[in-house]
Amino acid sequence: MKKINSFQEYKQEYEKSIEDPEGFWDDKASSFIWKSKWKEVLKWEFNTPDVKWFIGGKLNITENCIDRHLSDKANKVAIIWEPNDPNESTIKLTYQELYEKVCAFSNVLKANGARKGDRICLYMPMVPELAIATLACARIGAIHSVVFAGFSAKALADRINDASCNILLTSDGLYRGTKQLCLKDIADEAMLSSTSINKCIVLKRTGESISMKKGRDVWWNEELEKANSDCSAEEMDAEDPLFVLYTSGSTGMPKGVQHHCGGYMVFAEYSFRNVFQYEEGDVYW
Repeated sequence: MKKINSFQEYKQEYEKSIEDPEGFWDDKASSFIWKSKWKEVLKWEFNTPDVKWFIGGKLNITENCIDRHLSDKANKVAIIWEPNDPNESTIKLTYQELYEKVCAFSNVLKANGARKGDRICLYMPMVPELAIATLACARIGAIHSVVFAGFSAKALADRINDASCNILLTSDGLYRGTKQLCLKDIADEAMLSSTSINKCIVLKRTGESISMKKGRDVWWNEELEKANSDCSAEEMDAEDPLFVLYTSGSTGMPKGVQHHCGGYMVFAEYSFRNVFQYEEGDVYW
């Protein structure tokens, strides 16, 4: 997809989007990989409201995030992770490495009961595995809900229960500045208030001693050892949910904002490319 390079181009794009919004977004969406093309770009009415994008289109967003880049960018760095501790090593993942890790964790999720349409809650530190897990959820058609790892057990439980999540992804602990926080203890307290969680997959991050409930809790790394790195992408409808992101809940119960596969993919890429004026080789932080 070509980015806007001048104010004149911006005005031209804006006029197209106003005069022919369906033609405008049809053109933008055509630059992606679709398993089946849409039959209708947009159907909407704002009274209900009810808005649908790319009706009938079939895709998997991870094929557009990762797979399509393997032919010419397999060895290009896709993710750079800088640790909080300067004594800890930086991690760089190429598109090929990211693809293999996403596929492997997709198989971990499936082996632990995850299926298309399931809701999976992520209560994790800022580590590469967080990004890998969101992509793995999308690859198998599960809906991910990322909860900030600074939230309390009650805040976590509220979000788990509202979405009826059946899997929780967390870690033993995390580092915040110079402090170490036991994340699993908070997750355990939250799960006492939830009846929907069947599995809790725990990443070993700090190495601290935690409790593991037999039959429910499994170690992330041990599960990965049993998984292969070949996982085909689930076919999704453009209007299938991709993820749920909850509000802070500061004015009452948190509200889950749901984004769908097709419309979110096209809008997010177009916005990023033009708002941040992305050029090949740029590093975005």
